Amino acid sequence: MLLTIPDILDQTQLNRVHELLQNAHFVDGRLSAGKSARKVKRNHELASDSKLHNQLNNIVMNALFNHPLYQAAVLPHRLATPFYARYEPGETYGQHVDDPIMGPLQGRYRTDVSTTIFLSDPNDYKGGETVIQTQTGEQKIKLAAGSAVTYPSGSLHYVAEVTQGTRLVAVTWAQSLIRDAEKRELLFNLHKTRESLQQKYPDDPEVVKIDHTYINLMRMWAEI
Repeated sequence: MLLTIPDILDQTQLNRVHELLQNAHFVDGRLSAGKSARKVKRNHELASDSKLHNQLNNIVMNALFNHPLYQAAVLPHRLATPFYARYEPGETYGQHVDDPIMGPLQGRYRTDVSTTIFLSDPNDYKGGETVIQTQTGEQKIKLAAGSAVTYPSGSLHYVAEVTQGTRLVAVTWAQSLIRDAEKRELLFNLHKTRESLQQKYPDDPEVVKIDHTYINLMRMWAEI
């Protein structure tokens, strides 16, 4: 399921993120890429040893993890430390599929859902769309600063070449409580229906049954 989530970061948070990244040390993005991705990756990323990571994560990742739409759609079990990536003119990330397993030996996780959080205003750069292959064809995503797109990590995708300006994003991955993408989508749709009916008919016994069904499907399908 491809899902866009608006307004994860507000303007005050975005201003602080840009302030932190303005003079940050960025390194060749290929240093973090797997063997296949390294061949098609041309960008720069915040150095892994940068002391800015904790400050940035306290803003960006806390906002993402606590967003109710992200929680409902992704059902995150483990979240990866994000990469803060910068794309300048001529830089791109060719077609690839995200690695299925990431993290250090003592903290590995399965990548079920990928998330790109857009940090730059779309008017500040040209090109740079996140392009995701879906069953209905390519979906080109270029969102307002502070918004995010989530999609299955097994999707073929790429970042179109930036031709002008600077594109800043945060990219992270989640291991979901629900491994199967189709089951996650069913639960998400059921969740939205449940939420709507609970607001309109909080005491209706049929609505209570829907709530119980959602809870027990989670119990049946969850992997911890």
